[in-house]
Amino acid sequence: MARILVVDDQDMMRDSLAATLVREGHEVIAATDGAAAVSRLNGGRFDLMITDLKMPKMTGIELLAEAKKLRPEMPVVLMTAFATVSTAVEAMKLGAYDYIQKPFDGDEIKHLVDRTLEHNRLIRENQALRSMTEVSTPRPLIGSGPAMAEVRKKIDLVARSNATVLIRGESGTGKEVVARAIHNASDRKERPMLAVNCAALSENLLESELFGHEKGAFTGADRMRRGRFELADGGTLMLDEISEIAPGLQAKLLRVLQENSFERVGSSLTQTVDVRVIATTNRDLEAAVEEGEFRRDLFYRLNVVPIDLPPLRQRVEDIAELCRHFLHGVAKREQNAFRHIEPEAIRVMQKYPWPGNVRELQNIMERASVLETAPGVIQAETIEPWLKIRGSTTAAAESLAGKPLADIEKQVILSTLEQFKGHRIKTATALGIGVRTLGMKIKKWREEGEPIEVGA
Repeated sequence: MARILVVDDQDMMRDSLAATLVREGHEVIAATDGAAAVSRLNGGRFDLMITDLKMPKMTGIELLAEAKKLRPEMPVVLMTAFATVSTAVEAMKLGAYDYIQKPFDGDEIKHLVDRTLEHNRLIRENQALRSMTEVSTPRPLIGSGPAMAEVRKKIDLVARSNATVLIRGESGTGKEVVARAIHNASDRKERPMLAVNCAALSENLLESELFGHEKGAFTGADRMRRGRFELADGGTLMLDEISEIAPGLQAKLLRVLQENSFERVGSSLTQTVDVRVIATTNRDLEAAVEEGEFRRDLFYRLNVVPIDLPPLRQRVEDIAELCRHFLHGVAKREQNAFRHIEPEAIRVMQKYPWPGNVRELQNIMERASVLETAPGVIQAETIEPWLKIRGSTTAAAESLAGKPLADIEKQVILSTLEQFKGHRIKTATALGIGVRTLGMKIKKWREEGEPIEVGA
């Protein structure tokens, strides 16, 4: 079903066309003239506009030009009883998809509408695929234990609504997998799902990535570029590591969530979109709010439906199933025979705290598939050396016992910085926090007199 804007000043023609399209299952919004159509375009998303060519005050050609400013991705079909080659050429130059000559029958317009919508669907799909942070096939939610059963229950409930979702959990727990599961179970599944990593871009680049920019908006902006909100119109946008978004952008994001509207960088023209936002974070956003790092009103807007993902150490009953899933994946990818994993290896892994969660387990399974020498099986003795964390980790844990949490955090971050010779990106990645968060903490400690040397 598509949302179609029909524009004609003749009541009989407008109503007849609308009735034909409604019978085909489409949602039709009617406008009596160009000004009414522009108002409708300002107010919401449409998949197609069909407009008469000859209308008082604003012609179909003039309306086409306005529509291309407001909704450049929306195809436009012109109806005319005065079709000439010059009219058709002018319409095509301005961006019309096609035109149809009056009088036409129901089958004629139905075929044209179907062809136009399919053509535009393919264009949007290709744009969406090119613009995604990474193109990935949907990954299943693995785990039959009670923790994952509760997550699946929430996914089913959330998918029925358009509510904003905040997925919280440690790095590697599968937040993106859950976000994609929500999208794929929703009414938006035929529309794009795009993702943006808020921690990976500077404030200016992230603003352009989210909202787009006009030609000449800044140095290097040699053409108009639509942002993720426009490209995801009608679909879902996942904002990964939402805690790392800069304060200035937090206000602009809040406006989109409240009003479904924004302006491209360098433009005063307001864009209106219909996008379902799913945000993810591995930080305690409530604490970030209290510390003044994150807007309270934005937190409330994001936290409409929270989904908390348990760390792997709290769902050890799923480890065997996860191991088999990853080993099947490796066997298929490498075109090798499937390796089984012995029960003792499972028991060893169930005692390990998995600081890297499911992502770390996947890494271990892939490593074992390459390095295991026993035929057809993954042995405990192969895996166990990679999980040995007692020694220095135990001593470190004992040295931290009884200290305030803030001191423990500081000691761990400074130790990791030292390990990576002051490299901020490597440190932040290892700790599962954003580079901006790390930078703010370093700045604070320096102001307190801590001599900290950092690099990139």
